[in-house]
Amino acid sequence: MSGLAISTSGLVHIYRSQGHDVAALSGIGISVRPGELVGLLGPSGAGKSTLLQLCGGLLTPSAGRLHIGEHNVATMTEAELDRMRAADVGIVLQGAGRNLIPYLNPLDNIRYAQGAAPRDRDLPTPEEVLELVGLGRQAKSPLGKLTPGQIQLTAVAVGIATYPGLLLADEPTSQLDHQARDEVLSAISTINRTTGMTVLLITHDPEVAAALPRTITIRDGRIASEGRSGEEFAVVATDGSLPLPPHVADLLPPGTLLRVTTTEDGEVRLSPVEQEDS
Repeated sequence: MSGLAISTSGLVHIYRSQGHDVAALSGIGISVRPGELVGLLGPSGAGKSTLLQLCGGLLTPSAGRLHIGEHNVATMTEAELDRMRAADVGIVLQGAGRNLIPYLNPLDNIRYAQGAAPRDRDLPTPEEVLELVGLGRQAKSPLGKLTPGQIQLTAVAVGIATYPGLLLADEPTSQLDHQARDEVLSAISTINRTTGMTVLLITHDPEVAAALPRTITIRDGRIASEGRSGEEFAVVATDGSLPLPPHVADLLPPGTLLRVTTTEDGEVRLSPVEQEDS
C-alpha cells in the first residue's frame, strides 16, 4: 500500500446556524505529501474537525478544490464517497466508543469493519491489525475489560482495518492519562512509519503536537501557521495574505500597521509602526 496525498485550494465550507450562514472554513489551502504524519492544531471552533470531515467525505465543500489521492472529493457522489471510505480512507471519530460495536471484542470489531471493503481488496488479517497497534493479547477480550487506552487503540485499529491510504483521527489521545496517550501516539507513529499510511490528526495537547514532525494551525477558518520539527512558521496564502503565527498575532492588536522592508540578502522584516509615525 502507499499513502494518499491531500491537496486543497480555496476550500470553503458554510453551514447554517440560527438562520445565518457561518463560514467554518474560508479558503483553506494545504498540501500533504503521501506518507506524511500531520497534526491539526487550533482553538475550539477554528474549523479543524470540519476540515477532517471534508477530507473523509462526511461533509461536502461549499466551494474550492479538495483531492484525496486521485479522488476529487468535491465532485463525488454519495456512493463514490462510501466506496472511498470503505477502501481508501479510515476515520477515527472523537470518543473511542463512537467507532466501536460495544458487544464485539477487538477482533470481531476489525472483522466487521473489513466487511465493507471491496471484495478484490487484499486485506490484512484482523490479528495483524491488532498486533500493529499492540493489542495482540487483547484480541478476544470484551471491551468492558479493556483500559481506556486499549479501547482507544481498538478504535484506531478499526480505522486502519482495511489498511487505507489515509487515516483521519479526531483527538485520538484526548481524555487519556499520559501513559495511555503516549501508547496511542506511538501506535499511530508506528502505523505511519511501517505502512506508509498518510495520517492527519487533530490534537489540543501541546506535548502531542511537539512530538509530530509537522503541524498545521487553523484559526478562524484559515491557516494561521505551520510547525516543522517544533519550529513555527507563517504561511503565505495563495492570495498573498500572510496570517501571523498565534504567538505573534497576540502581540499585535487588530489594525496594527506593519512596515514591510527587505534587505539586500532577501530577508523580509515586519516592524510595527509607532503611532507618531502613522
